[in-house]
Amino acid sequence: MLKANLQLRIGQNLTLTPQLQQTIRLLQYSTLELQQQIQEMVEQNPLLEVEEPEQTTNEPLIEQENPYAATEAETELPGPDTTQQIPAELAVDTSWDSIYDSPPPAPRNADAVSAAELLENQPGATEGLTDHLLEQLALTPLGETDRMIGEYLIMNIDDDGYLIGTLEEIHQEIVEALGEADAEEPPDLASVEVVQHLIMQFDPPGCCAEDLRQSLISQIRQSEADSDAKAHALLILERYFPELEKQNLKKLVSRSGLSRDEVERAIDLIRRQNPRPGAEYSQNTADYVTPDVYLSQQAGRWVVSLNPEISPRLRIHPYYSTLVKRGDKSADNLYIREQLQEARWFIKSIQSRNNTILRVAEAIVEKQQAFFEQGEEAMKPMVLRDIAEELGMHESTISRVTTNKYMLTPRGMYEFKYFFSSQLGTSDGGNASATAIKAMIRTLISEEDPQKPLSDSKITSILLNEKGVKVARRTVAKYREAMHIPPSNERKRIA
Repeated sequence: MLKANLQLRIGQNLTLTPQLQQTIRLLQYSTLELQQQIQEMVEQNPLLEVEEPEQTTNEPLIEQENPYAATEAETELPGPDTTQQIPAELAVDTSWDSIYDSPPPAPRNADAVSAAELLENQPGATEGLTDHLLEQLALTPLGETDRMIGEYLIMNIDDDGYLIGTLEEIHQEIVEALGEADAEEPPDLASVEVVQHLIMQFDPPGCCAEDLRQSLISQIRQSEADSDAKAHALLILERYFPELEKQNLKKLVSRSGLSRDEVERAIDLIRRQNPRPGAEYSQNTADYVTPDVYLSQQAGRWVVSLNPEISPRLRIHPYYSTLVKRGDKSADNLYIREQLQEARWFIKSIQSRNNTILRVAEAIVEKQQAFFEQGEEAMKPMVLRDIAEELGMHESTISRVTTNKYMLTPRGMYEFKYFFSSQLGTSDGGNASATAIKAMIRTLISEEDPQKPLSDSKITSILLNEKGVKVARRTVAKYREAMHIPPSNERKRIA
């Protein structure tokens, strides 16, 4: 028979303290998430405040000192001998700038513009393609039915300027829509085609086409090129488009009845057209990122420094911290002690986060120094375990540090994850990184003869014989596709 009893057991287990959980959470935050978290903590904790800089400087950000080093006096719990003097005017808990982000003042000259301000220069909102076409449609004298057809067609145009679906499908949807509205005579397919060709004459020309061929034909008809070149280009597009896709100059000459010079001039005219006519009015804005660290070369050596603008400098409120009384168990005193401890933990977590990011960045730069000096082809193979073993950290910690963290270098902006890649063997027994091999493939393709592009097998043999890199043909094809480079038959160009 089972009965309940009490037993005392001694054991050991790992427990994440609240402070450690907070440090881990802050470590994996991106710059934007960190700033939001700091803003919330400053608003919630009265003992935590943003320290305003005493003076501004126009020196480069990479030469500024680390602003996150808080003194021990700022975070130390006051002792029993601490004097408590009430000032004539009590300090304000928060300032306007700590809650509301004010725009920075305009610099007096170009030299006063900081690197962060340059990154924040984003273009204003532009007019979208749909609105641009609808405005032109409104100015065109059309009947009520044709105007409805035009609006329906424009609303079914993607960002590149092409119709979403076939014209037959759109015609069927228009007929069904008019049927539900009890229209007397729904338009036929020919009426929809007429309105489509009208829209293709709007600005930008070639929009509302079903495919690339139709868009190019519309653009060339509206171009101001030589009449003979236009006629020859339209002939090739309307009757010999498959040969043009395959870049087969001999068949184009023989089947079209044109001379080689006439075909080349027509193809040159076709190439000058826009394959994505609506991209100019696309409302997709660029995503800007703020670097977490800066890399610069000083006195012949690479120096990594934290970006001081990713988070404000925090400190313990100098007045409220003196209100803590030893041995006082009142609710107010306990509240202040809890908030003081929470603020001190948060500041130490921020310091730990920045120190860890700086150490990882320095280790990455040390191992990939050849990349910063020579380029992608000099990238060395490296995995998270290499940095973890060097710094005495766990791989999961390195993974958190390298996620959504960016480094601004003389070669551009790179995410920490970019410097980690798998490795492949070389003929001399060494290793080469996947990033370096991709750079080699891209270089070979950029230097190839457009009339005789390199196949994947040829690239494999060149990498082995000239670079000493052992790589399979299917690996070359995989890397090529990852870089969005078409195969050799699609890269062939007419001389």
